[in-house]
Amino acid sequence: MSLPPENLTLFGEAGRIRAPGPFYFETSARDSGYRLIAGIDEAGRGPLAGPVVAAAVILPECERLPGVTDSKKMSAAARKKAFEIITKRAVSVGVGVVSHRSIDKTNILRATLEAMRKATEALEPGPDFLLVDGINKVPLPIRQLCIKKGDSRSMSISAASVIAKVYRDHIMEAYHRQFPGYGFDAHKGYGTAVHMEALRRLGPCVVHRRSFKGVLEQ
Repeated sequence: MSLPPENLTLFGEAGRIRAPGPFYFETSARDSGYRLIAGIDEAGRGPLAGPVVAAAVILPECERLPGVTDSKKMSAAARKKAFEIITKRAVSVGVGVVSHRSIDKTNILRATLEAMRKATEALEPGPDFLLVDGINKVPLPIRQLCIKKGDSRSMSISAASVIAKVYRDHIMEAYHRQFPGYGFDAHKGYGTAVHMEALRRLGPCVVHRRSFKGVLEQ
């Protein structure tokens, strides 16, 4: 069987097309001969502290996951419930974590792509096609399609967004127990007014991203 070219013209302009359903991209890939299709997304690019976490999820064909969408549009309770459903029903789930130290040594984009690579390589079975949220490909020799706002347009990416968000939230809640003065359990490291006031009062702790503007300027 001959495979389609890398840019997969059957999708048209992925950044422009309005997918008619949550499985449009998955179905198009399957129609082209791919079978194990993973959605990839991340959580934690913007915070001032903690790691960036990526998740990769392979769902059964057209698996309906009621209530699952872009994790940013879901309540914490809804995300936790969805997390349990996804981990039970998925063919495979992989998670990749890249620390604040690695973010400071490189930059957040490289760290994010590294987390995505780790998440993809953790899948068992491994995927033969990737649907990636955003505009940057995962640094792996696997056919893939980048989709702007993919976390609200592809069920596989939506599922990955939930896994990554809940997983990272758990990490930040653990950091809150170690460093209770910053309120990590509430804002998860984002630059809220409460967080910025804590930085002014206490200075950065060991899990802060010192390369990020604002961390050392309070």
